[in-house]
Amino acid sequence: QVQVVESGGGLVQAGGSLRLSCAASGRTFSSYGMGWFRQAPGKEREFVAAINWSGGSKNYADSVKGRFTISRDNAKNTVYLQMNSLKPEDTAVYYCAVRALYGSIATHRDGYDYWGQGTQVTVSS
Repeated sequence: QVQVVESGGGLVQAGGSLRLSCAASGRTFSSYGMGWFRQAPGKEREFVAAINWSGGSKNYADSVKGRFTISRDNAKNTVYLQMNSLKPEDTAVYYCAVRALYGSIATHRDGYDYWGQGTQVTVSS
């Protein structure tokens, strides 16, 4: 069992920045693929960004490309999502996900095995 805990959400004005963190348990964190998803009220949970085990490969949703950056620190068992130039439409609960069996990238929810409880991001206009 892998424990996943997100932090860093909050309220920010449009154009501002936030950095989300996700800590995952497990001795083999450095072998996990990791991802961020988000879910706005009344909408499906959607892919935001993913990173492979080494950090050498990343993938972003078109809606966040150029504004968000995913990174990881394997020594700290942590993955980050730096969010810049935030827009009101970025408002959602953000979830961190762990791909425990594969270190590669996945862009669909089914590719992940463990999920955090989510952290709220609210962007005011």
